[in-house]
Amino acid sequence: MVHIRDLPEDILLDLLSLVPGRDLVRSCRLVCSQWRDLVDVAALWKRKCQMEGFLPRGQDRSVPDWRIFYFLCLLKRNLLKNHVAEANFQHWKLDSNEGHQWKIEDLPGGHGREFPHPNVRKYFVTSYGPCMKHQIVDLKKEGYWAELMDETKPDIVVKDWYAARFDCGCQYKLTVRLLSADYIVLDEFDPEKVVIEQWSDAEWREMTHTFHNYPSGVRYIYFQHGGQDTQFWAGWYGVRVTNSSITIGPDVAS
Repeated sequence: MVHIRDLPEDILLDLLSLVPGRDLVRSCRLVCSQWRDLVDVAALWKRKCQMEGFLPRGQDRSVPDWRIFYFLCLLKRNLLKNHVAEANFQHWKLDSNEGHQWKIEDLPGGHGREFPHPNVRKYFVTSYGPCMKHQIVDLKKEGYWAELMDETKPDIVVKDWYAARFDCGCQYKLTVRLLSADYIVLDEFDPEKVVIEQWSDAEWREMTHTFHNYPSGVRYIYFQHGGQDTQFWAGWYGVRVTNSSITIGPDVAS
């Protein structure tokens, strides 16, 4: 009877490529020196990426480390919770809640436009006083270990969508900070507030920013957005926000 350790290495690679990535690192790599060496082979992780559809997008398709690329693709998702207002204000901390306070409305809303993506059905809306809210993403809890963030420094992509009513002007503000374990600001995206005049087209617009080559030590991401109306009308005539996102990792082909 043939023992598994007697199999040719190309057959072993085929078998190992079927094992979940975390099990390869946590278990298979510890079996013996031969398996350790096989798990460390770039061809294994490239094969796993191909099998699971993790392929780099764009002109430059070179990948420095296929194992890191695989795990970044595996982890990649929106790290913000309740980003389309489907769970009331769960996971959000309301920093300022003035005027008639934050509210959730169904799209398209009064004097509004449909959202570009049909799966988004709700939005958060501000009032005539300042309304701001935030989330803090704990990267360790989300699976991003310290060495991955410090040595690879994968791109951190932030996106937020905002819109005004047709009949009322508003202000919109976004601030994103990369924080250390002690909540020290290591990098920041803090653009000037956006002012939308009354009688606008009410179209949804996207604010986006990518953090590249940021300092080592990033352990948390602080995301804050909001605003208010500029007419000081009673009710909910301020900026509308929805479909916010924070993603980490490479841009992959769809």
